[in-house]
Amino acid sequence: MNFIKKVQEKKFDESVHLQFQKFSKGEFRNRAIIHAKNTGEKYTINASSEFTNELVKDVAERLGSTKTKITGAIVSTQNLKEKPEFKILLANSEVKQFQGVKRFLLEEEMSGKDILSFLEKNPKAFFALSFSNPSGDILKIKPKAPKSGKPGSKDEEVPKPDFCKLITNDSHLGKTFVFEKPDFKQAEITHEYLINEIIIPNELKSEKDFAKVREMAIRKGTIIRKAKIDGKDVRTELEFEA
Repeated sequence: MNFIKKVQEKKFDESVHLQFQKFSKGEFRNRAIIHAKNTGEKYTINASSEFTNELVKDVAERLGSTKTKITGAIVSTQNLKEKPEFKILLANSEVKQFQGVKRFLLEEEMSGKDILSFLEKNPKAFFALSFSNPSGDILKIKPKAPKSGKPGSKDEEVPKPDFCKLITNDSHLGKTFVFEKPDFKQAEITHEYLINEIIIPNELKSEKDFAKVREMAIRKGTIIRKAKIDGKDVRTELEFEA
């Protein structure tokens, strides 16, 4: 399930927290952009980078113990080759680095269970992976780092959601992206984050490591969801604390 749907259902788990931990107080426009199409037989979801890890998880779950060819990159500020769980997988991986961010280029045979294990053990890494499964899912993700959490200007043009592309016949998965109208045909959706409060947990009030405090602090605010679904404008406000 993607994090916007989780917020709508008030399921504020760690994956939702990770989506907001890089943001300060303020307004952040043109986030979590979705263009979705439903032909009745399949769903095509084009999305911005925020949905990357969740899409990888969803398609990997349907892949299960079956192996398939995985291409792309795992992005992290850490040297993942030094982590035991990545030592074999990334042994021959080419590494590209820019401003402290490392991209480990990947082309391997992996099972869905393997992918899920890496995701579970390293939730802060960015898994920009492309692969398919026997269920008919095709996932394509650009093998690069996501954009920063800088605010967008009011006049900024809405970016094209071409970072991730999923083609699936899983109606349950497809409908989680357009929950306003399950039988939609076409939808374009953007989100604006209004973060008005940053809550420091009591156990961190005396913490001197400000990076740790920033990482673990809770963001509280509202997501403004603006959608055009089958030609009709729909606006939804989603409260969150994560």
